[in-house]
Amino acid sequence: MRSVAVIGAALDLGQDRRGVDMGPSALRYAGLTARIAALGYTVTDHGNLVLGDMASLDEGDPHAKYLAPILAYCADLARLIEDAVTDGQVPLVLGGDHSLAIGVLGGLARAHHAPGAVLWIDAHADINTPETSPSGNVHGMPVAAALGDTPEWFAPVPWPTPSISEPHTAMIGVRSVDAGERERLRRSAVRVVTMAEIDRIGMEQAVGEVIGTLRGAPWVHISLDMDAIDPVDAPGVGTPVPGGLSYREAHLMMELLHEAGLVGSMQIVEVNPILDQANRSANLAVELLCSALGKRIL
Repeated sequence: MRSVAVIGAALDLGQDRRGVDMGPSALRYAGLTARIAALGYTVTDHGNLVLGDMASLDEGDPHAKYLAPILAYCADLARLIEDAVTDGQVPLVLGGDHSLAIGVLGGLARAHHAPGAVLWIDAHADINTPETSPSGNVHGMPVAAALGDTPEWFAPVPWPTPSISEPHTAMIGVRSVDAGERERLRRSAVRVVTMAEIDRIGMEQAVGEVIGTLRGAPWVHISLDMDAIDPVDAPGVGTPVPGGLSYREAHLMMELLHEAGLVGSMQIVEVNPILDQANRSANLAVELLCSALGKRIL
């Protein structure tokens, strides 16, 4: 029997639309703890790591808004991740916006004493830097930070940099990429499976492609941004992009990742209850998590 450490990360400084800090509550309301326990896991809920009042914080440089408090928050989050790994638990982080991944990946790298692999399931590449970002929102920068890009902005930090290995980094579901991100990805070793490629080769082969990229790393983290799913099925996200993964494609992806034994840790981010419909997005997120942890039809 494996043990899961649930860590709420109520962070909403990385983007402009308020409400994503309530994502952890929405996920718990969807029955997350009971549904994981029903799969045979021991679940320990560590509550939420909460930021101070946003109104009292300084935005700082508009090229990377609220970067200082985000990095301070991520340092605390990294400690919780490291503790969970040390205790033999599977860290499950409930977001919050995607900037929290800086701390999650940093904590995993520190716990394992090495950079690892990440599967970035997202409509966006999130590999902007402060120099390339059109918005200055840090939730569009965590992959760049974890890869060690622009250390003058993201270092020094209390974890190894880079915290992920570029040859072991994969993205799936991508369909909205900024110009600077496109240039960075074209010269990188990151494996990017766009929605167009999924349309051509199908989800099973697409997941097989990313599994090959992830294997061989000392640890593997699955990062699920709910805007990877088509807004028809997941309306409660801050940056919806039409043409995303279908309900069944998303479940198949999670089932295949579980069968491959690659779910070492996971985070679910960008669930915004204010923008949702009857908690549909949070319910789907919990269903996908359960598929990643082994739930099957038969």
